[in-house]
Parts: sequence; C-alpha cells; structure tokens
Amino acid sequence: MKQKQIIVFLLAAVGLLLVPIVLQGFGNAWVRIADTALLYVMLALGLNIVVGYAGLLDLGYVAFFAIGAYMYALMASPHLTENFPFFAAMFPDGLHAPIWVIIPAGAGLAAFFGVLLGAPTLRLRGDYLAIVTLGFGEIIRVFLNNLDHPVNITNGPKGMGELDSVSFFGLNFGRPLELFGFELSSVTLYYYLFLVLVIFSVIISYRLQFSRVGRAWMAIREDEIAAKAMGINTRNLKLLAFGMGATFGGVSGAMFASFQGFISPESFSLMESIMIVAMVVLGGIGHLPGVIIGALALSALPEVLRYVAAPLQSMTGGRLDASILRQLLIALAMIIIMLLRPRGLWPSPEHGKSLPNTKA
Repeated sequence: MKQKQIIVFLLAAVGLLLVPIVLQGFGNAWVRIADTALLYVMLALGLNIVVGYAGLLDLGYVAFFAIGAYMYALMASPHLTENFPFFAAMFPDGLHAPIWVIIPAGAGLAAFFGVLLGAPTLRLRGDYLAIVTLGFGEIIRVFLNNLDHPVNITNGPKGMGELDSVSFFGLNFGRPLELFGFELSSVTLYYYLFLVLVIFSVIISYRLQFSRVGRAWMAIREDEIAAKAMGINTRNLKLLAFGMGATFGGVSGAMFASFQGFISPESFSLMESIMIVAMVVLGGIGHLPGVIIGALALSALPEVLRYVAAPLQSMTGGRLDASILRQLLIALAMIIIMLLRPRGLWPSPEHGKSLPNTKA
C-alpha cells in the first residue's frame, strides 16, 4: 500500500513539473491561467484556516490579499522615491527591496490587520460576523482607492506600476531562462515559484489541522460554548486563526503584484472575496484536497469558458455579451455541482459518528 502511495506521489510530482512545459506549447496564456490558479489555491488554503478550521465566516478576506500586494508595490517600485523626498535622499536609485524582506513584511502586515479585524469581532457569530468582515474588506478597498491625496501613498484609482519582478539568487523571474537548450518563459518560472509556495502552504495547513491548535479550532467551530467550558482560550485562538489566514493572503498578494507588474484597487473587489469563499465551500470546507480542487476549478473555469462563451455569442447573433454569458455559465456550473454534491466536490470524512447499537 505504501509503495503504491509513493508511486502515485512521484507521478503527481512529475505531472506538476511538466504542466507548464506542456501548456507553453499552446501559448503563454494557458500558463498564466495555471499561475493564477496556484495563487487562488494559496488564498483558498488561507481562508480555509479561518472558515474551515475555526468556523469563522470571513467575507473580507480579499483585504489581506490587497495589503500584501500594496506592500510589495511600495517596496519594489520607484513610487516612494518619486513622491517622498525623504526616501529619494536615502535611496536615490529607488527602493527595490529583496524578496526576503518583502514577503515577511507583507505577511506580517497582513497578519497584523487580521488580528485587528478579529479583535472587535470576538463576540460575533454567523451572519453578523460575515457582515462585519465584508465591511472591513470594502473599507480597505476604499482606503486604497483614496490614499492619493493629500499624501500620495497608493496612487489611488490609477494604480501602481513599474513593479520589480522577483529575483532569487540572481535569477530574474521577469526574464526567460534558457535551460539545456530549452527556453522557459517568465510565466513558466513564476509557475514553479508559486508551486513551491503552494506546497509549503499545504504542509503548514496539514500540520495545523492535526496539531493541538487545529483541534481546538475545530472544537470552536463545532460548539464554541462547549469548547470554552473545556478550558480552550477561544479569544486567543480566534485571533490566531484570523492572523494565520491573513498571512497566507499577504504572501499571495505580494506574489500577485510581482506577477502582474501592476495593481489597482479594482483587483480587490467584493466579488473576489465571494469567489474565494465559494472555492472553499465548493471544494469541501475544512478538507485540504477538496479546497485545492475547488480553487483550481473556480479559478480555471472562467478562463476556459471564454472559449465557450464566444461561439455561443456568435450563435445568438451577438445579442448576448460574452462576459455576461460566461458569468451565467459559471453560476450554472456551480448550481449543478452544489445540487449533486451539497457537501462539496471532495468533502472531509465524517468524524464522530455514533457507534451502531449492539445487543447485549
């Protein structure tokens, strides 16, 4: 049995390594879809800590994604030196911080805001918690949209561009790399970087799930009053869940900013938060394989359906807009899946089933 698992693991590893090389033959657009899907997997794994493990419904998760992205943009672009004489004097060539500094800074700032969000919501549950977190996400987006005056911090609705690509031991991920006579494009290099981060995220999530902290989160999710009666510090554990989930969002946001090379508040709308929640619910709340499948399905599905929506639009004589038709197809697919699989595509196995009655 263990030998079969090792073989399956090795085949999966080889398949993941070959995915971008195969897709590159069909065009870099398909590799970009794979890159975006991996980013959403990281986001879904982070939200799964908050929603799946601790049972705290968070509809403002995209705020932490935005915080990480803007932290990267401020530390890896000429924006600060162009708008603040103090930074221009200290860094005449521009503030181009290394990734070793940016990722911990983005993760730390996102975790701080995660705890900041969690602190006033400790007594809230269910719909009330969802409304407060939703408001938090919108507040962050509005702030980012308006922090261009009187002091220009985020450049407002115009967004921030000229962002540095990730550099790792002299390897610039923004440029193609020739390896053994084969050229790996920039998007392919980013795929491998995101894949490594996803693997680390899965390992961390897995270890958390079976740790004392993870089991305490699940106890809070099932019955907070009973968990508190058993001596679990629900306040600190809730704050830890918000902070840990936000950390994943901050790292994902930093990678998104580097990958895109440009960010604006439009990228962090409410619909993004709803989509990430849908990934967790669709895949299977609290189950890592299910969350990954849900993230891959919902992130890749809209892009794949572009090729379906255009022919359908031409069949109707152009009366239906392709983007609207694509959203209708996504909604229809989600409804069908949830009707057929109400607990998700790959739900977590049921624990705590009562033992069958036995006759004495």
